[in-house]
Amino acid sequence: MSNNSGASNSGISNHILPTAATMTGVCITVISIVRLIDANRHVNALINNLIAFTGLIFLISCFLSYISIRSSKLAAKFERYADFLFLAGLLLMVIGGFLLAWEFEHF
Repeated sequence: MSNNSGASNSGISNHILPTAATMTGVCITVISIVRLIDANRHVNALINNLIAFTGLIFLISCFLSYISIRSSKLAAKFERYADFLFLAGLLLMVIGGFLLAWEFEHF
């Protein structure tokens, strides 16, 4: 019985873990690119802070999905939190992308 519950809970976490880790790397890359842009310092700081926070959210999501895969007792709970944080990170990443696009437009 425990094999069945573990299999149903780790399905999403097996997808969140590598994707959230990749998105953390993408956030670090975006921060590096924004630092190279010679534009409004206030907008650059806003984008950098937003993307850094987004990277932290993806990292926490990655950590929670890993715990979900490793722990059978609280797998569903950690997987739900990882899923929620992953979606929140995607939303913030899109907002940061729009801010970055608008900054390039004004550059």
